[in-house]
Amino acid sequence: MKQNFRIFVVLIISLLIFSSSTLWAQPYPNRAIQLIIPTVAGSFQDIPARALSEVLNKILGTQIIPINKPGAASTLGLDIVARSKKDGYTLVYSGSSPLVYAPIINPQIPYDPHKDFEPLGSHVMVPFAIGVHANSPWKTFNELLDYARMNPEKLRINTMGIGSTPHFIVEIIQSVTGVKFTHVPYKGGELVIAALLGQQVEVTCDIINKFKPHIESGKIRVLLLTHKVEYLPNVPTLIELGYKQELPYLWFAMYGPSGLPGDVKKILIPAIEKAVKDPILRTKMEQLGFTVYYKSPEEFKKIVLEEFDTALAIAKKIGLSK
Repeated sequence: MKQNFRIFVVLIISLLIFSSSTLWAQPYPNRAIQLIIPTVAGSFQDIPARALSEVLNKILGTQIIPINKPGAASTLGLDIVARSKKDGYTLVYSGSSPLVYAPIINPQIPYDPHKDFEPLGSHVMVPFAIGVHANSPWKTFNELLDYARMNPEKLRINTMGIGSTPHFIVEIIQSVTGVKFTHVPYKGGELVIAALLGQQVEVTCDIINKFKPHIESGKIRVLLLTHKVEYLPNVPTLIELGYKQELPYLWFAMYGPSGLPGDVKKILIPAIEKAVKDPILRTKMEQLGFTVYYKSPEEFKKIVLEEFDTALAIAKKIGLSK
């Protein structure tokens, strides 16, 4: 009887070990993946992130769970991912601000943008714009600059926050044109445009998509674009006005913490590329005003490093960074 009991115990232990080994050997992904979105739910960044996650659900055969972690100019969400386990189950849908501009303006952020993250593929891009209320006297960007030169710091220009890409655009414009605005940082969302519509500020810098419905309704006039858009052919870029400085655009991309296992990246990277290039998703993004902008991790890493180096040089020149 005791011998039979010992055999039974050995069989049970062997079965448990085999089952555990089988579970351990299951290929990635074998459970849900958290996708950190470092902005509020319903924001401009949140929309493409959730759309991409829906397509990735089907490609990877597992649930992608979007989790909004806004705060500190999007750096809070990035910090969570930097500290996460390097197993491919915590990713982030990041924009350029917390990986390029915030680290330059605020070197005390709790992560290293170059060492703590690795790109997994870019998704979309969109230009920024400088706009004024339709009732304002300025019909062109040069007219706005002329007024600003004669009235230093009188014009209030708001952005989505200190360290954001629009904030940096404002600093670049001031540097290359010699004008001086009064920067009014907001917390993001729709508050930036609402302040312009309510004439609480004279000028706004934000993504062109937020301006579009108010352009169509005749409430806002766009004076400058960082990159051309088809429906505003007569609105110039800074380069077209004769200044030798390009302005940055907004991009969104998938990132993971540095040190992801090779077998995880072999699954994730092709899946993200396939999702980004999905025809239905592409059409949806274009209808929402995004330009699909896929670059491989290697290509995109180079682009971001060049953007960072350019921004850092400008920041040092204008005293935003030491």
